[in-house]
Amino acid sequence: MRRPFPEATPLAVMVPKVLQVFLNIALIGLAITLSFLLMRSLVEFIQLLWTMESYSYKLFLADILLFFLYFEFIAMIVKYFKEDYHFPLRYFLYIGITAMTRVIIVEHDNPVHTLLNALVIFILIGSYFIINMTPRERPDPVQPQKKSLHLPG
Repeated sequence: MRRPFPEATPLAVMVPKVLQVFLNIALIGLAITLSFLLMRSLVEFIQLLWTMESYSYKLFLADILLFFLYFEFIAMIVKYFKEDYHFPLRYFLYIGITAMTRVIIVEHDNPVHTLLNALVIFILIGSYFIINMTPRERPDPVQPQKKSLHLPG
């Protein structure tokens, strides 16, 4: 009798492990780079507040949102390692909302584009709401849930 899933070959086991190690090293490098950029942005904010030069508030807000983007990406990478190599969808939505807000602040010359960007933010917030409505824990597919028959009497 033939088994539905043949035994894994050593190559089929080794390739995903090697790729996972490569991915982890690349993400650690990205986290270090983002941490450096985050600290550089923080130093620029402190210098700006210290010198009190004339500075466009739009660019200042855009820089603040860029700072939060760095922060959110670093937090997402940390979450990836804490949750057994899984990127939570919520963090992608946070990043998308922040990035689109930054786009609206920086490039708001065309009203149609601003409206479309606001619509994108609305869709992302709706997606976040839907994700919060669904349960986080999924039933274990190996152990089927016992269904009790409750017949009306």
